[in-house]
Amino acid sequence: MQKKLMKFLRSMTFGMILLGLILLCSFPGSVIAQGNTPDWYVQTYPDWHGIILKLGLDDVFGSWYFITLLALLCVNLTLCSLIRIRNVAKASKNASAAAAERKTKVFLTAEGTARLRQLLEERHYKKEVFGETTVYSKNAIGWYGSFVTHLAILLTVLFGAAALYLPKVTDQTCFPGESLVMEDGTAIAVESFRIENAEGKLDYASMIDIRLPDGRTSGQKRISVNYPLSFGGYKVYQQTYGTAGAVTVRNTQTGGEDRFILNEMCFLSLDSINGIWFEALYPGYIRDESGNFTLITQTSGSYEDPVYQVLLASEGVYTPVMVFPGETLSVGGVEFTFEDPVEYPGLRIKRTPEAVNALLFAAFGLMILGLWFCFFQTPAIVVLRDEGYTVAGPKPQGLELELSALLESDIRNEETLC
Repeated sequence: MQKKLMKFLRSMTFGMILLGLILLCSFPGSVIAQGNTPDWYVQTYPDWHGIILKLGLDDVFGSWYFITLLALLCVNLTLCSLIRIRNVAKASKNASAAAAERKTKVFLTAEGTARLRQLLEERHYKKEVFGETTVYSKNAIGWYGSFVTHLAILLTVLFGAAALYLPKVTDQTCFPGESLVMEDGTAIAVESFRIENAEGKLDYASMIDIRLPDGRTSGQKRISVNYPLSFGGYKVYQQTYGTAGAVTVRNTQTGGEDRFILNEMCFLSLDSINGIWFEALYPGYIRDESGNFTLITQTSGSYEDPVYQVLLASEGVYTPVMVFPGETLSVGGVEFTFEDPVEYPGLRIKRTPEAVNALLFAAFGLMILGLWFCFFQTPAIVVLRDEGYTVAGPKPQGLELELSALLESDIRNEETLC
């Protein structure tokens, strides 16, 4: 039973099943935005949020089942590659000696044998003599093709997992026209952000620019949900979004003015007595026949009819006021002009250690090398005796056909031998 289990664990069938399941799990992880709050999924997927949250599809790549599949794939690849290296090395070392035991398959004239010997030497085949048998071999490195490929896949999985789970992740909001400065001095600038495109469809796209401490820059690039920007070890995702109020404050006595972004409750005043309390920004309202209106508290797109809820503070008296963009309130020698709301992105910023990325690219290179060994360095062995030859190796058919065509006039039947 134990032997059967080990055989299954290291089988190609088990490996293909695991790869299929990993691809199946990766599909929802690529389609559904990952790592948001439960409220976001309730709002974005009103009909499917229950299934998404219950199955952990909001964090597929961090789920127990995805990590288990990766671990099992590592076990399969380890059993397929590392444990078999002894057998591979032994087969490579003893290949010529084992081939020398084979009987002659194609019989040649003396001239044909001489021609074949010359041909193999011109092609730089390695020559080994076993008594009256000469074995010519080439591309011995090809024996390790499968091992190197499996090892590269294993390293790719391991380094890929490191790239997935080791990055330092931070969630930041940034208003258009501003920049975020990271710990290493990298500046991530948000040039613009939009919730809806020109056709009024939800878009959630930002134009950002990453500038590294050494001066390298990504240039302005567009990011949107599931389409991040990777540059200089950083990966920036369009994670969430928000809408904030904006007000221009002007001192009527001095003429000085400033602009403030209103994304939380605050009191704007020169003397700490007279001014405005900003309480909330609403996306719209519904006015009834009597002239009264009801505020809309939630929306999934841009604010169509935004309205500010403020308290006007004047000599200790607080008056509730609803203000629309373009309107101005005056109190205590200060004018408050309310503007259209500002849409801003919430960015998820991942920084992967540079060594992990370098190792991951090295694993890809090793995989290409292993595949080159498999397909273009297939071991070729020719067992040559005075009466003829035979072709050995893992895939002898191609060389057999080639030699048969080249030596066609020198091939003779076994019955004609003296």
